[in-house]
Amino acid sequence: MTDAESRPPLPPFTRETAIIKVRAAEDAWNSRDPERVALAYTPDSIWRNRDLFPRGRDEIRTFLAGKWERELDYRLIKELWAYEGNRIAVRFAYEWHDREGQWYRSYGNENWEFAENGLMQRRFASINDLRLSSEADRLYHWPLGRRPDDHPSLSDLGL
Repeated sequence: MTDAESRPPLPPFTRETAIIKVRAAEDAWNSRDPERVALAYTPDSIWRNRDLFPRGRDEIRTFLAGKWERELDYRLIKELWAYEGNRIAVRFAYEWHDREGQWYRSYGNENWEFAENGLMQRRFASINDLRLSSEADRLYHWPLGRRPDDHPSLSDLGL
């Protein structure tokens, strides 16, 4: 296994390594870089994202590019829910707006399964969108990119 094929921390996960894995995923998704995000998945990764079923890195990359063309100014927070062996469950919420300027907060849960090399081989996501009444209802105001370490977590925000 080469370093390019390995994505530490590797399973089996401890609480500490699962938290590191969740934050690494959050940071990658907040980059809004489809190539960077796709490399965290096995070449034959299987997904369910809402009602879409991307398979493999090419489809994942295409899916993500389209997502971030529609979901503008995307900011995400993930939080560890549970872990065991090579699996991690997270809950998350992200804020974004459409081309008309309508803001949303999307809430969801993901179940992840990892290969021995630390790449994600399965991702199952269930997501619901809440239309925000006004921009004043937004909770995520950091500059685009990585969430600052001192920004409140989902639990801290009561989400």
